[in-house]
Amino acid sequence: MGIGDDAVEIRAQGWRTLAALHGLIETALERALQAEHDLSVVEYTVLDALSRQHGWHMRMRQLARAAALSGSATTRLVTRLEERGLLTRVLCADDRRGIYTELTPAGSELLGRARPTHDRVLADALAEGERTPELAPLVDALHRLPAAH
Repeated sequence: MGIGDDAVEIRAQGWRTLAALHGLIETALERALQAEHDLSVVEYTVLDALSRQHGWHMRMRQLARAAALSGSATTRLVTRLEERGLLTRVLCADDRRGIYTELTPAGSELLGRARPTHDRVLADALAEGERTPELAPLVDALHRLPAAH
């Protein structure tokens, strides 16, 4: 195996480690959010992304990026959340083709109840990752990332 092959294997191992940590976290979050708030992780992610707009709305394309979903999957998800009264769609006044998505008061209230669960479970999952030798360096790196403002 040459140096180039070693680099490829190192990147592949890093990716596998990242995927393992992501799986650990997502599984824990999915269980807790579903059990305690009837929300999936991706639904929580959408509500959270909308809440961070500080009174503004997001285009469907922006929401798809925030949730790491395709356009069609985002549309289906938004429809489900809209049917539950958690968000609403608004036509853009300047561009009739543009559709914005906004959090409703009910969506904001549910997110407020779910956020402590999310934060607690995330902290617990990261602590579990720290106790796993293969994951500990990655968790440590996450803790050293600067906080976003």
